[in-house]
Amino acid sequence: MPAQSEHLTVAVGEGKVSAVCAQPADPWASTVVAHGAGSGMEHPFLTGFTDAMNDGGVATWRFNFPYREAGKKFPDRAPAAIETWRALMSAAENRADGLPVWACGKSFGGRMASMAVAEGMQAAGLVFLGYPLHPPGKPEKLRDEHLYGLSLPMLFLQGTRDPFALPGELEPVAERIGPSAVVERIDGGNHMFEVRGNKRAQEQIGASLAAPVLDFMRGHQSRS
Repeated sequence: MPAQSEHLTVAVGEGKVSAVCAQPADPWASTVVAHGAGSGMEHPFLTGFTDAMNDGGVATWRFNFPYREAGKKFPDRAPAAIETWRALMSAAENRADGLPVWACGKSFGGRMASMAVAEGMQAAGLVFLGYPLHPPGKPEKLRDEHLYGLSLPMLFLQGTRDPFALPGELEPVAERIGPSAVVERIDGGNHMFEVRGNKRAQEQIGASLAAPVLDFMRGHQSRS
């Protein structure tokens, strides 16, 4: 039976954002999934990923950050993005019936989730679909300080051709965080996990990432 989807609006401060909650028949966990800086919650990469997560028995929430909701291109500043994350996690927890609720995001969305956790937001774990460790070509401008001290499970899914965190750059960060942080490389993948010589639709690419995420979440299920 396919997951039941519901379109919602969630209050964030004095405004509100759109969200889609998809509930499989008998979920064992829930995850809130944020889009990247250049796309919204309806991007095929994100819908493919969440559909595959639903097939694996995980309820999902997709949502728009306020800037996307307003039709703007420039991402929200961290305080507004963090406030949005808090609101969505609260909404998901209210419907989770005691199940663990994870936070997951593509690039900007994942980084904002980790910043929210660093500021006290509760989550069963964090999943990063392409963590933007630094701007492309500027490895000296690291975005890592808030990660140290976090002890919840963290999965960094990263392509080996991702200019935001090339092989050898993210791994030392995870090692410094501790055993709760795991880096899993997608061979040949760029920041959108596209692989040369393997042309796939964005929906298929997103769906292909669900398996390692589900495995990681299951591995921490008893500890959530």
